[in-house]
Formats: sequence, C-alpha cells, structure tokens
Amino acid sequence: MTNELVVDVAPSEITIALLEDKQLVELHKEQSNANFSVGDIYLGKVKKVMPGLNAAFVDVGYHKDAFIHYLDLGSQFLTFNKYVNALVKKEQINFSKMKLEKDLEKNGKISDVLTVGQPMLVQIAKEPISTKGPRITAEISIANRNMVLLPFADKISISQKISSNDEKKRLKRLLKSILPKNYGIIIRTAGEGKKVVTLDGELRAAVQHWETSCEKIRTSGYPALIATEINRTTAVLRDLLNVSFNNIHINSEGLYREVKDYIASIAPEKEKIVKFYDGGEPIFERFGLTRQMKSGFGRVVSLKAGAYLVIEHTEALHVVDVNSGVRATKGTDDLEYNVMEVNLNAAAEIARQLRLRDMGGIIVVDFIDLHVAENRRMLYEKMIELMSKDRAKHNILPLSKFGLMQITRQRVRPEMKIKTMETCPTCNGSGKVGPTILFDDQLENQLAYLVAEKKVRNLTLRVHPYTAAFLTKGLFSLRLRWQMKYKCRIKIIFSQECSYLESHFYNSKGEELL
Repeated sequence: MTNELVVDVAPSEITIALLEDKQLVELHKEQSNANFSVGDIYLGKVKKVMPGLNAAFVDVGYHKDAFIHYLDLGSQFLTFNKYVNALVKKEQINFSKMKLEKDLEKNGKISDVLTVGQPMLVQIAKEPISTKGPRITAEISIANRNMVLLPFADKISISQKISSNDEKKRLKRLLKSILPKNYGIIIRTAGEGKKVVTLDGELRAAVQHWETSCEKIRTSGYPALIATEINRTTAVLRDLLNVSFNNIHINSEGLYREVKDYIASIAPEKEKIVKFYDGGEPIFERFGLTRQMKSGFGRVVSLKAGAYLVIEHTEALHVVDVNSGVRATKGTDDLEYNVMEVNLNAAAEIARQLRLRDMGGIIVVDFIDLHVAENRRMLYEKMIELMSKDRAKHNILPLSKFGLMQITRQRVRPEMKIKTMETCPTCNGSGKVGPTILFDDQLENQLAYLVAEKKVRNLTLRVHPYTAAFLTKGLFSLRLRWQMKYKCRIKIIFSQECSYLESHFYNSKGEELL
C-alpha cells in the first residue's frame, strides 16, 4: 500500500489530504488563525458550577463557555490547583520539589472542589461543535512523537500496540532512570525500539516546553492561551509517520522547509520523501483530489456496479442507507450472493467515509437485508477489519434483528463538510445541480449498466450542445474511448431542449432506455 500526503497552503487555511493507494481517506483543514484546537492549554476562570450535572462551565475566551465534568478534573487536580494558584500569585515554586496532594475522590462532588471565579489550567479535549463550546480536561498532557508527558502523574505506561514483553520491560527500566520527579509518561507505539539518547532528548524538550509554558501564567491574565498544539500539518505527521509514507507533497516553500526539518529531526531516513510542488496547476487538481472530494462528500455516494450510499446527518446521529441501485441480480438463487457483495463494497466505502468526513457520535447503517446468519456475521467481522485503520476510538455492534449496524466513533473536531452543489447556469442560482465534474462519470455508469445488464450495443445519446461538444472533442474523444472500452456503438446528438446536465439514452428503435 502506498501512503501519500498532499498539503495545499492557501492564505486563509491549510488543507491536508491523506491518500492510500491514490484514494482519498482523510482530509484535514487548519485555519491560519485557528484557536481552541485539541491539545491547546488555556488558563481559564470558573464561570458557573452545576452541582446537578456534577460539572462546571469555564471561561477560556471562546464566546461559549467550555464544559468540564468532575471526572475530567483528574486524580491530581488538587496538586495542579495548588501549583496554578502559586503561579497566579507570582510565588516562587519549584515544580520538581512540590509535594503531591492526595488523589481526588472518584465519587466526589465538583462543588467541593471548584468555586466561581477560581483560575484553572485546562486543555482542549474536543473542539467547539455546532452550538456547544469546547470540552476541556484538567488532566494536562504534552504529546510528542514517541511519548506523551503527564505533569504530576506518577506513572509509566506503554502503548498496548507494543506486543513484545521484553521491549516493554526495557522501556520501563530506561524511563525510570531518566524520568524527572513529579512527571508521568506514556510511550507511544512509535517509541518501540528507540534508543535512550532519542527518548531522553525528546523527554527533556517536552519538560522544557511545559515549564516554559507555565511561566506565562505569572504574567498572563485569564482567560489566556498558555501553550498551543503544534500546527495541524506537523501533528498529522507526528501521529501518522509510523505508517510508511512514500511521498509528502507541499505547495508552500516555507512549510516545505519546516516539515522537512521536522522529518529530519525525527526520522532522517525519510527526509527525501518531502517534495516541494511548484507546478502551474493547483496541487489538488494535479493529484486528482478535487474530483474525489466532489464525489466523496455529497449526500449520495456511488459504489461499484450501480449501487450507492445515502448519507444523512441529524443533530443526534448520522444515518447511512445502502441501496443496490440499478444493479441486477443473476437469478433467485444468487440473490443472497449479490446482496452480500453490495454490502461488502458498501462497508469498505462506509469505513472510508467515516475517516474522510471525520463523522463522530452515533452512526446507524441500514445494510441490505441478509437472510443467512453466517453472512451477517461475516459482514460484521469485515467491518471491524476495515475500521481497524481508523485512529479515532470506535465501537461496532453486530447487525440487529432489523438489519441495522450501530457504530459509535469519537468526535473531537467538527465534522468535515465540503460544498458539492454548484450554481445552475440555466436558472442562475434559483436552483442547484450536482457537481458537473462528475457528470461524465454518471453517464459512463449508465452506459456500463445498459451494455452489461440490458445487452444494448447500439445506443443514441441526446444531450445539451455543450455536453455533446465535450464528449466528441479531440482525436481520442470520450465517446471513442467508451466505444472501445464497452465494445458498443454510440451516436451523440444534441438538442437545445435539453438542460445543461440532462441526458437521454435510446436504443436502435428510438425507445428511451433510462
């Protein structure tokens, strides 16, 4: 499998596309002046304590107060609170020499811990979504390439994805010898096999970053941004580079140098995969991403052989309906086989769509009904396998007796949305049409269906004059390529009566086919 990253830098935002085997699977957008991103650390002020919810609202500078539950305070909140208060009062305090307070009770009440107006050091856990403010936590963590630093957490944890017991023991022995007092640490999967020099250097840098950030509390009012997550491009690289990337294409020389330096510092052997793109064609056009974005973010998503998905979004959940479309079955005996094939193709696309749109919360999938219990089990297991590539925490339930599959997926950022509808040139915007970039694909799908399923070899296609010119232009026109591919004869006629994206297929007798 080839993995590529394509980065499009515009004045107002940076768009990052992750491709697997040339197929778009993840899309990230980062505003140039983005605030309240996951990982950012703020000095906030408690605005309201809600004993009934056992939660509080904290002012971190967003127009909606951030929400924190008692369980998100963390076991060492009392120590954090003492440390922050000392910094706010500009007292001299040594982090490593602080005495840890007793752990917070798991079943305690937030009104016993927080008071209105008190300062709090918090970290963004979920970005603002819809009408909700950010979700925050008081368990601060500093993420790095190979490790996550945990101030005031007296523990050493190893990623569960590191399977070797010998490697886990080696890492724990190593960390015990270099970990400063009053710090905890989690070794990420990328830390497997790393030498002490690498881990020690990264640990020192993380500690320095944390202590330097905390010094800002002495001079800042609140609310105030104390420390920010690294930019989204570098964050994506940090989290994904343990996968074997083949190429990283960037159209900004400044970001190209920044990413190249970052790659050189963490994986020098991969420095050559970073490439600067300076072509005249937009970078997303060059790599065929504009077409994939238009086809992947619409309400209807096409599958193989005429099947398609319908994706609806509501306030509470997302609903995905699987339809067989124009796909024809070979006979009654093959009905279950055909349905299973459509469902498996749909499962692969659904797994991609969840990552691509970054859909979170509850997702309900209405697969086509399967009557054989073994097939339902195979579909469930296939979905688990397909979702294993997804870095977001998720849970999948087997098909219910109604044929529905329920999926929950962690939501930390707003769902990715791309505008796919275009202004109609005929009505000048009083209505909407589907993306014109996909019109030839739709025509080809209809043609493939007529040739394969209806066995029609002699067709006439009536379209708008503009469309007719597009289909017949050039020596190797689109019509000629279709005729060679599907071994059929296509006659194209134009009509002023057809609207811009209207089309009609006829057989040799002049009978309309679709």
